[in-house]
Amino acid sequence: MPVLGRDVTVPLVTGGEVTYAALDYAASAPALQRVWDDVAAYAPYYGSVHRGAGYLSQLSTDLFENSRATVAEFLDCREGDQVVFTRSTTDSLNLLAAALPADCQVFVFETEHHASLLPWRDARVSYLDAPRTPDEAVQTLERALADREPYGAALVCVTGASNVTGELWPVRELAAAAHAHGARIVLDAAQLAPHHPVSVRELDVDWVAFSGHKLYAPFGSGVLAGRSDWLTAAEPYLAGGGASRKVARRPKEAGGGVAVEWHDTAARHEAGSPNVIGAYSIAAACKALTEAGFDQLVAREEHLIATVREGLAEVPAVRVLSLFGDDAPRVGVISFVVDGWNSSHFAAALSAEYGIGVRDGLFCAHPLLRTLLGGEPDEPGECGAPEAAPGEKSLNAIRVSFGAGTPDEHVERFVRAVKELVADGARWSYRTEDGRCVPDTGDAVAA
Repeated sequence: MPVLGRDVTVPLVTGGEVTYAALDYAASAPALQRVWDDVAAYAPYYGSVHRGAGYLSQLSTDLFENSRATVAEFLDCREGDQVVFTRSTTDSLNLLAAALPADCQVFVFETEHHASLLPWRDARVSYLDAPRTPDEAVQTLERALADREPYGAALVCVTGASNVTGELWPVRELAAAAHAHGARIVLDAAQLAPHHPVSVRELDVDWVAFSGHKLYAPFGSGVLAGRSDWLTAAEPYLAGGGASRKVARRPKEAGGGVAVEWHDTAARHEAGSPNVIGAYSIAAACKALTEAGFDQLVAREEHLIATVREGLAEVPAVRVLSLFGDDAPRVGVISFVVDGWNSSHFAAALSAEYGIGVRDGLFCAHPLLRTLLGGEPDEPGECGAPEAAPGEKSLNAIRVSFGAGTPDEHVERFVRAVKELVADGARWSYRTEDGRCVPDTGDAVAA
């Protein structure tokens, strides 16, 4: 599937230019060309959303609400489920956190991305240890739920695919365990939805959250979809126009101020002028992926995964990180460390000398990385900005990720570059600047 930027060339520190190999899809996937074209076709008709009398306003309103229906169909939502447009997966899960009933207890594995690990500050939170098999994940959750406090609601939060290892989690089994113990479950599908179909009905999850910028749509939009009762009972996520149905002054004898009647639809949590471009771009991506067929996309991605994993397996100095083992099903997200290399240095060399963009750091999943790397919980580390200089040890890793639109040449170049760097070392010297490893300009090392 064609993506934007596929023909972009970047300079190499060693001289010349090369077509950029974008292998950081897990952070942000490039926008599909079709999505960009759809948005560009709509742009001249851009208008205010909701309540506008003009033609463009009505057109934009229809587009916005039809986008909601498209996302609901993409997720195979149940009748009565709500689709709320947000800014991102993080925003979606913070919205749900703000809508939790009083005394709700939340269960979350330490393996989660910070977006799904951290929003539950006002709830009773039980953090579960990292499991080493899918079965252990289910058993761990079942034990925790069986021992939970016998009052209040309960919510389980789990990822569909790890943003560190790419491994698929047993979502359907975890949902069954949650429901058997009277709990609900929210699925962080940020890394799953771009690679596999996500059916709310089949997985039997109560909510699902994901981001447009990982689903081959431009930045700035996300989705929370699922059951409406907790959302309708909660105070609006933001107070303002759009969320309110009716606002009136109270008589002074009644205490003054204003009386507000809030919407009980998705609009309740969408105050302000909505991001119609963001909503439409997500819907366009949903349509493009559905029409392309996930069977073909998965088969193509499995070929790329095999190419990378087989290539890395040929380099003894490389250790691929995994919770569930080599045979675990996964999406196109692979993290690893290289003996004798600081991961930031290695990633910088891939970029500067080969035109390959990957990610290094702790990937906003610090507890999981520390578990996989054997680091102590109190060791310092920043998301994507390790402090160690080239040649020094640091608690960080390298992540390569890919998906629709990734050509064979990009992953083949990556594997070749890893082998060359491990065998021959970098051809340039590097230094630490503002916490990042960067080429030391003008100071070449003989090849």
